[in-house]
Amino acid sequence: MTTLYNDPAEFAEDQLAGFVDLYADRLRAVPGGVISHRGSEPIVAVVVGGGSGHYPAFAGLVGPGFASGAVVGNIFTSPSAAQVYSVAKAADQGRGVILTFGNYAGDVMNFGIAAERLRREGIDTRIVLVTDDVASSEIEEQRRGIAGDFTVFKALGAAAAAGADIDEVERLGRAANAATRTYGVAFSGCTMPGAVEPLFSVPDGHMGVGLGIHGEPGIHDAPLAPARDLAATLVDGILSARPSTDATRVAVIVNGLGTTKYEELFLLWNEIRPLLDTWGLTPVEPEVGELVTSLDMGGCSLTLTWLDDELESVWHADAYTPAYRKHTSAIAELRPATFGAAADDAADAPPPSPAGAAIAPVVAAGLTELQWVVRANEEELGRIDAVAGDGDHGRGMVKGADAAVHAVAQLEGAGPGWLLRCAGRAWAAEAGGTSGVLWGAGLEAAGAALGDDCAEYTPLHAVRAVDAYVSAIVELGRAELGDKTLLDSAIPFQRVLRDHVEAGHPLVDAWRAAAVTATSAAAATSLLSPKKGRARPLAEKSVGTPDAGATSFALIVEALGTLTVPTSPRKELR
Repeated sequence: MTTLYNDPAEFAEDQLAGFVDLYADRLRAVPGGVISHRGSEPIVAVVVGGGSGHYPAFAGLVGPGFASGAVVGNIFTSPSAAQVYSVAKAADQGRGVILTFGNYAGDVMNFGIAAERLRREGIDTRIVLVTDDVASSEIEEQRRGIAGDFTVFKALGAAAAAGADIDEVERLGRAANAATRTYGVAFSGCTMPGAVEPLFSVPDGHMGVGLGIHGEPGIHDAPLAPARDLAATLVDGILSARPSTDATRVAVIVNGLGTTKYEELFLLWNEIRPLLDTWGLTPVEPEVGELVTSLDMGGCSLTLTWLDDELESVWHADAYTPAYRKHTSAIAELRPATFGAAADDAADAPPPSPAGAAIAPVVAAGLTELQWVVRANEEELGRIDAVAGDGDHGRGMVKGADAAVHAVAQLEGAGPGWLLRCAGRAWAAEAGGTSGVLWGAGLEAAGAALGDDCAEYTPLHAVRAVDAYVSAIVELGRAELGDKTLLDSAIPFQRVLRDHVEAGHPLVDAWRAAAVTATSAAAATSLLSPKKGRARPLAEKSVGTPDAGATSFALIVEALGTLTVPTSPRKELR
């Protein structure tokens, strides 16, 4: 939902006023939009435009190396012919004007009327339509203009900035459009300022395939796909309508429509890149981010522009606008950093004693059991953590456990202490967050205490390993009993385990008794108010909910109570 506005009817004007004030050092407002301050030499004026609601398009692309001006209509509404004329007239520097915009009926009509008026006044005016949306029509001339606007606008702006005449600028713009294809999907509709409901909705668990950027739904709905499958959908959709060219180098845009954020787009690019490689296409300076949006719409699109030498040159060219900045000189002299050789945990592993070799499979099986239990409880651990924290505990525990199990799987022949040390290092490296650091340090300390070369391993060795685990967490986290942390479960477990082992109970019985205590202690943390971590500022909200760290520890030690002898461990989860 678009939340910030005064009068919804004045949203377009109000936001543009704020934009112009922010960037008054490089552009100014004129009736109907904005124009860039001029350089030392006159150039062909590239004037982009359309309705509001698409930022960075269109005003955010005004500046050196890009557009000379932008016409800004109401939200998702073509600007009037008078607005187009006003901006183009002000942007003209005596070398002609190129009007460029997406292929929509209102824009075609209003920009066309303005172009005729400019021509009658002696201003050489050309029109370059953007028609990149392959889902909207099989006929290229009938296609809509969506995220391909960016590629075409940049080609025009770079050519103009290089001093090309209007014929050459127009030719390159048309060539860019002919070489550009876009395919996109929508996850949710956008909501106009002042409106309660979105302009369209997507059924739960589905996505709209073939999106528009003016609040239109997709051409058809399809089941929501994982990123890997979505990447294939986007690439296949474009390649089914690829231009007739032998070029194999492509400019790439992975575009977010408004609420599909950068991290998701980065992940999607990671799936798109190998598909392009498979098709023999080489990405050139890919752009991933929000470039042509649709208010708060959820969705994304992929744009490819097949590059010849001329189009690659304008794609590389520098630009400096409020929303887009490219400076090739800033990175031209950079060189990849070099690092020393990475540690080889398998090669560095000390040879274990026969007793250590015998106990190592129990450690490996225990880590895999830990992985299973945190995966099974990931959602619930996240829910508990979200009450007064950031909700990432379940995900972090899974990432740490996955990394630990994967690391141990590479260490054939290593002893129990080395397995735990490497598991701890892998956990800390991959999980991140407070729990990742603590569990990593705890496992590494337990491994150091357990060692690999003992002639015999007794229950007291397990006690010492647990002691080392708890001590590492106390030292690192600076927490104590009652602070509502993992330690409120771990310390009671540690004490009961030691008491039972020292009293002569078998390890399996001692461990299970300690696990029962840990489970009760974890539940009792619901009565506590947190004194450490992210939950502390929201302490009152946390009361009534157990601590996620204490809960996960209790779940793990309870599951490990079933592992007392070497067995065939569960398979590592991927």
